[in-house]
Order: sequence, then structure tokens, then C-alpha cells
Amino acid sequence: MTLFVGTSGWQYRDWRDVLYPAGVPMRRWLEEYTAHFATVEINNAFYRLPTRENFEAWRDRVPGDFVVAVKASRYLTHIKRLRDPEEPVTRLMTHAEGLGPRLGPVLLQLPPTLRADTELLDACLACFPSRTRVAVEPRHDSWWTPEVREVLESRGAALCWADVESRPVTPLWRTTDWGYVRFHQGRAQRWPHYGRQALDTWAHRIADTWSGEDVYAYFNNDPTGAAVEDAMTFARVAQTAGLEPTRTPKHLAHA
Repeated sequence: MTLFVGTSGWQYRDWRDVLYPAGVPMRRWLEEYTAHFATVEINNAFYRLPTRENFEAWRDRVPGDFVVAVKASRYLTHIKRLRDPEEPVTRLMTHAEGLGPRLGPVLLQLPPTLRADTELLDACLACFPSRTRVAVEPRHDSWWTPEVREVLESRGAALCWADVESRPVTPLWRTTDWGYVRFHQGRAQRWPHYGRQALDTWAHRIADTWSGEDVYAYFNNDPTGAAVEDAMTFARVAQTAGLEPTRTPKHLAHA
């Protein structure tokens, strides 16, 4: 299996002197990021969907082995709340497909106030091209039912495993032949870092669930560069669990 390890975004000013040396201008941060990581989750697409030209420009700036996950626009998930999904899904994919072969999974993060509706979810997932990998991150407990799991399985969509404060806040369902994990906030000292033991536990969860299949893992605890440091640690412990992580930084700019 390939364990894709990255962060949710790359443009954080407090990553200067952590991942980015002081002399590297912000306009070159993507190239610097791709030298250290082989994947990223573009989460600013949630707030404003980039143009197809933006996605094409990113495609041309990243190396051939790089994979870009895209968080779906809030217009689909938070404003429309999955209703009438055909137009927003078509627009999202028309833009994101500018990434060409660099396009990885699409993430649907649902609002915490959206209660389970299997018909809405099924209709939304049906709008995506069959070749697109879609991960769904519900955030209301009403979604944890056999009926929801059946929809995800029938559409080949992954339930996003989400962590908050070093514990799962979603069921650990395997709903398709690939996985997606998001790390939001750890409990270790120097908030919001993760401790090594918590990351080791997650590595073994992944190894016990998937064998020979792709798993995408992104750290969203970006303040103070915690995401970068935790991704490095996670890749190391993943190797001890028998996984094959993609590249992470060998050292940090401040080291």
C-alpha cells in the first residue's frame, strides 16, 4: 500500500523558519513544499473554489509524483447542504480536473448541524464521475448508522476517519478499497501537536484495516507548524507498523 502523508494546505506564515527557510519567498512555497511532501490537501477551495486555471497552474508547478486532494466548496456542503448537487458538483469537478493526473480524492466535509439524510448523500455521490475518489466527513452523530454505511459502500466512497484530541470522532468503518484520515488537533504539549504514542496507534489502525491499498492522511493542526512536525513523526512510526509512507521532510528549517 501507499500511505500518502501531507498537510491541509501549505500557505501558513508561521511555517516560515519551520518548513520554509527564511530566504524562500512565499510565491515559491509550493515548490518548496513539494520538495518535502508528495501530497497536499487543498482546503482553501472550501472557502472559494479556485478557477480551473488556478488548478492548471498548480498542476504545472508540482512534480509528476505529486497528488492533490481537494476539499469541496462550502457552496455544496454548507450552503446547499447537499441539495440539488448536480450543478455544484459539476462546477467543482470541471475546475478541479485542471489538475489532470495530479488530482487525488475529493473531500466532502459536512456541517456539524447537518443531520443524516441517506437520500441526499446518495444523490450527491451519484453526481461525481465514477473514477473520482470521494471521501465524506460527517460531523453529526446521526450519520453513524448501517444505512449510511451502505450508501458509502454502494457508491465506493470512503468514510473519512477524523481525529480530534488524539481520539477518533468517527466510526472506523472501511467502506471502500482506499482510506482517508484527517488529524485536526492533538493533545501533546505545545498545542496542537500530537504525541508519538497517539500517532503510533493510528498507524497500526491503518495497517490493520488496509493491506496493499492507498490511504491518504492529512494533518490539519497547522498552527506553529505542528502539522509539519507531526507528519514527519507519523511517517516514521508508520514505517515501523509496516506501512510505506510517501516522503516527508528529513529536517526542518529551524533544526
